[in-house]
Amino acid sequence: MIINVCMGTKNLARGAAFYDAIAAELGLVRYMETEKAIGWRNAALGIGLAITLPYDGNPATVGNGTMASIGAANAAQVDKIHALAMANGGSDEGAPGLRPNGFYASYFRDPDGNKLNAVALG
Repeated sequence: MIINVCMGTKNLARGAAFYDAIAAELGLVRYMETEKAIGWRNAALGIGLAITLPYDGNPATVGNGTMASIGAANAAQVDKIHALAMANGGSDEGAPGLRPNGFYASYFRDPDGNKLNAVALG
């Protein structure tokens, strides 16, 4: 079982502002912060996400075909997460809406170009 997803960043402060907004909407708290990385998690579940300056010193890059999904409680929360992503430096990859396979989702990229989506399955 995956317990954490980590995204590379070129600018930790910019990434923190982006993910702080989404984490607050999801009720996640910062559980780790160093000079190279910041992590957020659901304290009850121990599941989280993090951003990091690459430890090898090379530039952060985006994985082609790579995406992390954020579970939302409902369609309204998907809408809110997408709006927060846009307001905090993200870029649109697919507006919130019902998808052909029956779930409600939005798609966006963080300021570093990492692709995410917010999805309500029920």
